[in-house]
Amino acid sequence: MSKIKSNNTSAIWGARFSEKANDLMQEINQSISFDHKLYRQDIFGSKAHAKMLCKIGILNNDELSQIIKGLDQIQAEIESNQFQFKIELEDIHMNIESRLKEIIGETAGKLHTARSRNDQVATDVKLFVRDEIDEMLSLLNGLQKNITKQAKENIEAIMPGFTHLQVAQPVLFSHHLLAYFEMFKRDISRLQDCQKRLNQCPLGSAALAGTSYKIDRAMTAKELGFDTPTANSMDSVSDRDFVIEYLSCLSLIAVHLSRLAEEMIIWMSKGFEFINLPDSFTSGSSIMPQKRNPDAAELVRGKAGRIFGSLVSLLTTMKGLTLTYSKDMQEDKEPLFDATQNAKLCIKAMSGMIATLKVNSKNMLKMAKSQYSTATDLADWLVKNLDLPFRDCHHITGQIVKLAESRGLDLDQLNLSDLQKIEPKITQDIFQILSVENSVNSRISEGGTSKIKVEEALAKIKISN
Repeated sequence: MSKIKSNNTSAIWGARFSEKANDLMQEINQSISFDHKLYRQDIFGSKAHAKMLCKIGILNNDELSQIIKGLDQIQAEIESNQFQFKIELEDIHMNIESRLKEIIGETAGKLHTARSRNDQVATDVKLFVRDEIDEMLSLLNGLQKNITKQAKENIEAIMPGFTHLQVAQPVLFSHHLLAYFEMFKRDISRLQDCQKRLNQCPLGSAALAGTSYKIDRAMTAKELGFDTPTANSMDSVSDRDFVIEYLSCLSLIAVHLSRLAEEMIIWMSKGFEFINLPDSFTSGSSIMPQKRNPDAAELVRGKAGRIFGSLVSLLTTMKGLTLTYSKDMQEDKEPLFDATQNAKLCIKAMSGMIATLKVNSKNMLKMAKSQYSTATDLADWLVKNLDLPFRDCHHITGQIVKLAESRGLDLDQLNLSDLQKIEPKITQDIFQILSVENSVNSRISEGGTSKIKVEEALAKIKISN
């Protein structure tokens, strides 16, 4: 953005104030250093408001044309880095209005008829969140596509599934990845719900009580792409639920990204070596030349706390505010902007890592075969073939695992006679289910990890562009 300039005046408040602002007051009161990000939304909202004012006779066609052209010029100046933001004008709204007056003269003063900065900023922030949700949805769709691509390319890879970070049962790597697909699918749904809920237009609520002008709020709502005007003027200017809900959505996205990042960090470690991340998403050590660290994944994990902090910050700001607007609410924007920027960065980084990682299926399979991961299959076989209660079969299987462990053998390395000493009814057929491949492909329940079920899940996936 252009450099922010200060000349320490209070001209925007006209006759009510005769003294210049204290430097500290000016510093704490201004928001232009961050709310300049809302310039597109502010200009968009002002154009819609001007068109409505023209419709009801506050502006004539010539005045409307001047205002629209002036706003277009201002947008061009901002986007070409030619606009001079002034700290004494406090915020993006007054900076734009002041510049508009310089361009078209006194007609600019008519633009603020029947509105306040209170409904203006509420509208701007809603437009911003709505726009950012569109971009967030696109990024999440891209991440889902990369997850799906990796799942299809590694449909045969078997890895250990974990509970308590201990080897539990073998699963397909593709099935594991698709668990995250489901998480991001829910994230998309939540963002869509949030966007739908926020899509009511505050503009025309004025400071808090509405306005005495016979404005057409339905017109401005339609012009700005909202479904309807908001129903209560006091709620309109004091509501930041939509920002909190959006930050909550981002926080859950950050949780899911962080969990996946944690897995990738573990999978890349020497004890696992399930995956390799390319040089483009890793870094080295300043002292240890042999190191290749998963820094991108670690930073995705680390930024989750920062995004959570934005949510907690705004919840804390809003919890004690009476109706309607208080200056505290200016503190909504920095956490909103910061969380948005970092969430987008993290999604992009994770999408890039997923797209470029290489799978070491041999190491995955080796660990999947360890720590008696098919013990549950053994217990299930006993239930199905010996008509015993599961709890009894669980106990028998525990004895068999204990025997194998004492001898340093895998379950399928035990002799039939060894198994029959524990349960005489066991037959040779039991060895058919003790391999991890048979274990995986036996999981044919809906949502299970068998190859046929994973292929069915992949076939059902439809990702919007």
